[in-house]
Amino acid sequence: MKVTKAQAQANRAHIVETASTLFRERGYDGVGIADLMAVAGFTHGGFYKHFGSKADLLAEAATCGFAQSAAKAEGANAAEVVKQYLSREHRDARSEGCTMAALSGDAARQPESIKAAFADGVESLLDTLANQHGAPEGGKEEGDLRARRIDVLAQLIGAIVLSRACPDDSPLADEILDICRTSVLSRLSSPTGG
Repeated sequence: MKVTKAQAQANRAHIVETASTLFRERGYDGVGIADLMAVAGFTHGGFYKHFGSKADLLAEAATCGFAQSAAKAEGANAAEVVKQYLSREHRDARSEGCTMAALSGDAARQPESIKAAFADGVESLLDTLANQHGAPEGGKEEGDLRARRIDVLAQLIGAIVLSRACPDDSPLADEILDICRTSVLSRLSSPTGG
């Protein structure tokens, strides 16, 4: 039975979403094509009908993960996003969580196409932070606000990475999240952004 063009597109999207979840959970090297396709419900040979290489899939899966993160943050203000992001629930939900926190270390060792997808993802996350924080404060230059958003984003991602590196029941894992959450929320509520 021939697969329609619409079904082929739906199958590809399902493979990308499955890959995005598995990569966040296991890392890029922890997921083989045969395993991925089995989890997605397809044969190994079908992979190459959709993708030229695993690297092509890595870039698309990263983009998918960034879009999922943006969708979760849509409609929330910056403080709500920070509280959710720096929560134990987010920390423990690797496969559903932030692509940046899960895969930045892996992406640094990948081809330029994956690094470009991550750079686009960073820009998207910075735009999301800008939209959630509202209009620029009086007298603040856009460069200063961008620097502030980069600083906040780096602290959010770093806190999740450090917390995940600790044993699951470690008091330190929670302490990292608590301290960084308090710090970021304090800076977000400060009129000077300090």
